[in-house]
Amino acid sequence: MRAPMSQSPVIILVRPQMGENIGAAARAMLNFGLTELRLVAPRDGWPNPKAVAMASGAAGRVLDRARVFDTLDAALEGVSLSFATTARGRELTKPVYTPASAAAVARGAEAGRAAFVFGPERAGLENDDIARASAIITVPVNPEFPSLNLAQAVLLVGYEWGQGRLPPEPAPTLRRPPGEIAADGVEIAHLADHYEQKLTEAGYFFPETKAANMRLNLRNLWSRMALTRADVQVFHGMLRQLTRRPRVDP
Repeated sequence: MRAPMSQSPVIILVRPQMGENIGAAARAMLNFGLTELRLVAPRDGWPNPKAVAMASGAAGRVLDRARVFDTLDAALEGVSLSFATTARGRELTKPVYTPASAAAVARGAEAGRAAFVFGPERAGLENDDIARASAIITVPVNPEFPSLNLAQAVLLVGYEWGQGRLPPEPAPTLRRPPGEIAADGVEIAHLADHYEQKLTEAGYFFPETKAANMRLNLRNLWSRMALTRADVQVFHGMLRQLTRRPRVDP
């Protein structure tokens, strides 16, 4: 079962019931670069103004290009590898994939085009629909509540498809405003000493058997914080204000 890297999968919604869910599914598709939507016998007809309203902006183009079919057989035109999404066990003998493994099969493709098939909101795909698919996708969810919203299911599959194809997110970086300077080790050590001294005077490190470990944890806390010099001065100032002698009014 293969599908070429040059073609993105088709999303097929079978007998969708609410225009809002179709629009939300279109948004989920576009988030991950999926643009071909096929609808099988939508309950409220097509086009649907509620779908357009929910698609919100750019995702409207997915709806503009959507094709409507009377049957799932017709909607599978040009598709050689199709995955039927279902949360329930079926008596049909078919390969069963998670969204991640199904997307991997669709990505690592050699021939044919893939489609992900989703059922109506109330009951999902029927056995007659699933019989027309190459394989099954089942999302590993809480067995006591396996139901997913239609758009959520499309989002999950779209996310897995997008892995390795869309630009990767860069590693998290710390961005500081211009002019802010990171505190160095000496400044962090002085801050840690200041807090340790005042906390000792306040009797914080108690009982004595735990004091050493408490001091170590506090020192570690300061060292792993990405503090600027300005941050260090704020912490010093707060501690001085908290520990100053209360003013006695005349």
